[in-house]
Amino acid sequence: MRVVFMGTPDFAVPCLKQLLQDGYQVPLVVTQSDKPKGRGHQLAPPPVKAFAITEGLEVYQPVSLKKEEAVTQIAAAKPDVIVVVAYGKILPQAILDLPAFGCINVHASLLPKYRGAAPIQWAVLNGEAESGVTTMRMDAGLDTGDMLLRSSCPITEEMTAGELHDRLSMEGAKLLSRTLRALEAGDLHPVRQNSAESCYAPMLDKSLSPMDWTRPAGSLHNQVRGLNPWPSASTSYEGKLLKIHKSQVGETVKAEPGIIVKLDPLTIACGGGTSLILLEVQGEGTKRMAAADYLRGHPMKRGDRLGDNQ
Repeated sequence: MRVVFMGTPDFAVPCLKQLLQDGYQVPLVVTQSDKPKGRGHQLAPPPVKAFAITEGLEVYQPVSLKKEEAVTQIAAAKPDVIVVVAYGKILPQAILDLPAFGCINVHASLLPKYRGAAPIQWAVLNGEAESGVTTMRMDAGLDTGDMLLRSSCPITEEMTAGELHDRLSMEGAKLLSRTLRALEAGDLHPVRQNSAESCYAPMLDKSLSPMDWTRPAGSLHNQVRGLNPWPSASTSYEGKLLKIHKSQVGETVKAEPGIIVKLDPLTIACGGGTSLILLEVQGEGTKRMAAADYLRGHPMKRGDRLGDNQ
């Protein structure tokens, strides 16, 4: 079976690798354009392109999928099926109609929950106890196609969005393999999504970073986990930004939200008499480090307040 693969970030690489391991022909890999990266803003290929090149695969990077050139190029690869994993753009109907077996998407949530661009992060931000991966037959909507197979995994209380990302990227590759085998065997049974159960997971941005210490510690802990590794939860101390990379819910305290109630470990009062222990932080101009190490070079005092200048 000939498979055209469409994907862009790290999350998609294990799926492409799985296709090759399973022996499928991949005549074309479609990915987004190279983007400036690092201090020098040198153009860097997306991870899928970098991997495809090492495997000797043909790579195509259309600026737009809506142009006839893109449809012609993909059609020339004569795909039996198109596999889409975090490509980053909605496919027009002309491309959806190309392969005989349709277009199959690997989505990092248990659909119909968390449709959209950042399902992994929002599952953690919202304190979900479970996430997973769903394969679906694509239609013209945003993650609205009929579901094919699903695979779930637990989200532990300390798991970050980055850790869940890595776990689901591997689960996605396994689920894709199962889905394509079932497709070839004629053993797929699509299930329509119940839109009443859906919710949307928009892209992240830095406006989500500031921590509101009047919120309960559990909610703030989810914020720290869900924004790790990017854009990171943050607060301020004496007018300077302080990123929070790792935290833990602490004991009940009697102090105003934002007040430092303990230095060992660094503990901050939160809403409802709760507290949050800061385990790993990063100050302006410093590297990420354990909070205890940070305090040795940047002293704080009990009774000081975080967040007033943010």
